[in-house]
Amino acid sequence: MVAQEPLLLVNTGHGKGKSSAAFGVMARGSMRGWTVGVVQFVKGGKWKTGERKLADKLDITWHTLGDGFTWESDDLDETAAKGRHAWDVATAMLASGHYDLLILDECTYIMKYGWVPVADVVASLEARSTRTNVVLTGRDCPQEVIDIADTVTEMVKVKHAYERGIKARKGIEY
Repeated sequence: MVAQEPLLLVNTGHGKGKSSAAFGVMARGSMRGWTVGVVQFVKGGKWKTGERKLADKLDITWHTLGDGFTWESDDLDETAAKGRHAWDVATAMLASGHYDLLILDECTYIMKYGWVPVADVVASLEARSTRTNVVLTGRDCPQEVIDIADTVTEMVKVKHAYERGIKARKGIEY
């Protein structure tokens, strides 16, 4: 159990590594005996990621609640509804007092696209259980979330293999 004041960490920016860094914290917390949970806001159930396989082995609560990237959506209203539902799940987990660590993967997008008001996210983060550390990831994190965070890291893309036509690879990107 966490004995100190819980922290809010934000991994944002357009570079690779935001979620990967969060899942490193997930593994570290789990190995310290923490109760850990994950809510993924964008990825859908078809993704078979290495971090999910690790979470299953570590008995980490995991919710993959999105339906993929917005530019791949066939129904943006449904995509938005799934984002709002994911936030409802995350809000309950934040308030539950059950978790030492929650990873809110790609959470910034629900705010960026206006599916959940930034003020609602800030209020839930501030009202979370005094036990719960949070790592929130995604591009374009709103300033209001940055303002209440304890640690903010901006990932900056210098170059990416995708620009050379190299597709995402198991073990590297997922």
